[in-house]
Amino acid sequence: MRQLKASEEGVRLRIDDADDLWTLAQICRAGANLGMLSHRRDSTTGTQEGGRAKSAERKPMWIEIEVVECAFQPFSDNLRVHGVISEAKIDTGSHHTHLVSPGDEVEVSFEGGLPEVDRALIRTALAAGAQPKSGLVVVENDEVLIFEVSAHGIRDVSSFSMRGGGKRADDSTGVRRGFFERVARETKLVFPDRIPLVICGPGMAREQFEGMLRALGAQNQILNAATSIGGRAAANEVLAGGAADAVLGEHELVRQVRAIEDGLTRISISGAVSYGAAAIADAAEQGAVETLVIDASLLRSEDRSLRAHWEGVTSAVATNRGEVIQASVDHDAGQQLIGMGGAIALLRWKVD
Repeated sequence: MRQLKASEEGVRLRIDDADDLWTLAQICRAGANLGMLSHRRDSTTGTQEGGRAKSAERKPMWIEIEVVECAFQPFSDNLRVHGVISEAKIDTGSHHTHLVSPGDEVEVSFEGGLPEVDRALIRTALAAGAQPKSGLVVVENDEVLIFEVSAHGIRDVSSFSMRGGGKRADDSTGVRRGFFERVARETKLVFPDRIPLVICGPGMAREQFEGMLRALGAQNQILNAATSIGGRAAANEVLAGGAADAVLGEHELVRQVRAIEDGLTRISISGAVSYGAAAIADAAEQGAVETLVIDASLLRSEDRSLRAHWEGVTSAVATNRGEVIQASVDHDAGQQLIGMGGAIALLRWKVD
């Protein structure tokens, strides 16, 4: 994401990738204004011929809408924003849907100014830059799971298994080798050489799988990391434990996952942590919150009292030089965050 212009009312942004669409989806809610170059049929260009109207010409024009609703599917390349046209050459007052994709330039504004929670989210997106997506492959003797890691979640790409069937094929070294070769070919097709890969899992099957990839000509940067468990849990262990830092580095998703996991660990040992709306608010008022991890949607809730509560909490945290992480919930740690009420606070000291 790139910021092209900023004012008190809003910002003009260039959308670079699907992660930017997640950020825009949080901001484009009821009450926002979204402008971009779009197309509209001009009814004045339609004609009658043989009793049937010809299609009106679709003309490109800048169209600003008052947002009514926003629809976004995580890990997709399109964001649909529906609303009423407030500014355009024609059809002011009519309904219109903007389809936002990577490469588009948009202007987002609010009457009375862009809320601080949205400016903070944009600053985070700008600081993260165009973080490259990464591949994460969990390898066991009889199963391989392939994930794509983006800034705001983990997407299931494919799963392959030797389990099931009438024969004990997993006892055959040749069959297992054929299985790994087939999956390695699929992995190479999914992740071009420019995309770094993390191969993880218990045991040594991951070493064999990496060898298969290299033999097929894969030039990806590859990190091979041991885990204590297999399956999807292995992917979470890699993200939270730091084993993949050489590839993922300061990835935004890693930052979110580690903060949530840190909070859960502190809960298990009765450490310096708070959860629950009232407890977190109390800790924030005392200046005890070092890091607040919160589901980004809570700060934009249609429930005004709920939104006002969390806006007050985040303001208090920021005033006392704490950090606020507006988290996605499109990953396992994010789902755990929802289970904690949507927010968890890492404290500077324990609060009774």
